[in-house]
Parts: sequence; structure tokens; C-alpha cells
Amino acid sequence: NIFNGLYDTRARRRLATTREDHIVESSLGVFLESATRWSEHLRTIVGVRANAYRFRVDSDRQENSGRARDTLVTPTLNVAYGPWKHTELYLNYGHGFHSNDARGTVAALDPKTLDPVDRTPGLVRSRGVELGLRTVAIPKMETTLALYRLDFDSELSYIGDAGNTEAGDPSRRYGIEVSNSYKANKWLSVDFDAAYARARSRGGNPTGDRDAGRKIPGAVEGVAQLGLTVDRAGPWSGALRLRYFGPRPLIEDDSVRSHASLTLNGRIGYRLGKDMRIELEGFNLTNRRDSAIDYYYASRLANEADAVDDIHFHPIEPRSFRLSFTKNW
Repeated sequence: NIFNGLYDTRARRRLATTREDHIVESSLGVFLESATRWSEHLRTIVGVRANAYRFRVDSDRQENSGRARDTLVTPTLNVAYGPWKHTELYLNYGHGFHSNDARGTVAALDPKTLDPVDRTPGLVRSRGVELGLRTVAIPKMETTLALYRLDFDSELSYIGDAGNTEAGDPSRRYGIEVSNSYKANKWLSVDFDAAYARARSRGGNPTGDRDAGRKIPGAVEGVAQLGLTVDRAGPWSGALRLRYFGPRPLIEDDSVRSHASLTLNGRIGYRLGKDMRIELEGFNLTNRRDSAIDYYYASRLANEADAVDDIHFHPIEPRSFRLSFTKNW
């Protein structure tokens, strides 16, 4: 149940309305799963899920109001072999989906230009395959390494002027992920995760160059995080987590890219008794001025004659703290 609006504003004061919508989205899923152990080392899990979504949009423009529904069946297959020398190999294949903006499923007109627009399907299918291994061969450490590929039938793009998303060309992502968890002692654990992905549009390119102009705006390439967790240290507990998002393309030809972002968050807690604890959380402890998200499009200030293509961003929150008391009964 969402009330959504896009407005022209000045100093947070609304001057004009581009669109206002009341959105109700409901979903229902039913799944069936079967697990089989074929031998001491080989096992499989087969599953299927039926998904049904219903969208209702009441817009300030009658042409963009209406109801829509969509259904999708998504099968999965998981194969695991192991353990062998404290290591297990696995292969996963399955179908999934992402849901489109509910407003796009019933829209008829662009609210800014009043031009006709094509409606988008409610659910868009994805297909993924993953090959990996899990190992505890190193004492006190659990490691997972995986190679993957993920295909979407349609990629979403945010349209700022109209306040909605637009379904685009099919896309493909493939990459590598590594995850490590190390238990240093009974009260300290360390975890490190990193991933790299190559994302490309699978739409046609009239230049004939397979890679030119096929980057997906906003698709993150490299990410990593490092965490330290303290637990069972008497009444004390705490954690520090460093998170990194690498630069990403903002337009298809990769000529404009965002900056990387780096944030450090932490918490420290103290148990006052069996049923009460106090905790202090800190966010963006280094008070970095990075952006949470970036877009590249044309905009015009009041003193400019023509629109200018530039980066528009939303900053991460400045350094902040939250103190909480918890009592259980």
C-alpha cells in the first residue's frame, strides 16, 4: 500500500505536481521441493515455484490508472558433491524474476509530455547458473568460491522526469564471488566477502562492436566488505564493518563513471542482565562524503539557458549514532 508522488520543489516546498499515485501490490507464491541423496557424496534438490502478482494503480491522471496481474513458474535444480577432503562442490541452476514498477503495467501516457507509452509486463524472468565450492580445509575458516552467470529478459532504467522505471533490453551478468569466515577464538570472528561482475546489455548494436555502448548504467562491478565481530566476551559485544562499492558506468558507452564509496559502521553492546541490554550503533564513522547512488542526465538550473548533461547524486548519510535499550520478558 504505497502513496507515491513526483513534484517540482524549491527548498522542500512543492510548486507543481508531475504525478501522484496510490499503488497496491499483492503477491502469492506456492512452491514444491524434493531432496534426494543418491549416494554418500551426491545429493540433489529439485524445486518449482508458482508466482502470482496483482497490481492496482489509482493515479491523478485517469489514463494511468488501472489493474494488472501476471504469473510466472520458476524451476530450480541444485546438485552437490562432497564432502571430499573437507570440501564440497556444487552446481545450481534456476529461474527467478524481478517485478516491474506497478505504474508501468497500466500506464498509457507519459505524465510530463503526455506522449503515449508502452505498458511493461509485471514480472520479468531471469535465468541463473552458479558453479562453486565450499571448504573448511583451513582450520577455523570456512571459504566459499563461486562463478556465476545471470540473464534477465529485460533490464530496468529509472526515468527521472516521469518518476517511473522503463523496461529495456535483455541483459547478462557474469562474475566471481568469494566469501571467508574465520573464527579466531571463542569471542572474535572475522569475515571477508568480495565480488566482481561484468554486466552487459544483450540488445542489438548497429556498429557491429559486441561491447560498444552495451554497459548497463548503475550496474556495480566490484564490491567488498570486511567485518570484525566480538561476541561472548563477558557482557560485552560489538562489531565493525567496512563496506566498499566500486565505481560503475553511468551511461552505456562508459564515458561517464561514478566514484567509489567506502563506509565504516560499528556497534558496541553491554548486557545489563539476563533480560536487558544497551547498545550504541555508529553509521559512517569516518564521515565520508560519498554518494549512495548516481545518475547521469540533462537538467537545467534557473539561471541556465540550456539543459546540461551532468551527474546527479544522493549523498550517504553523515556520521550518526543510535542508542537503544532492549528488555525481554
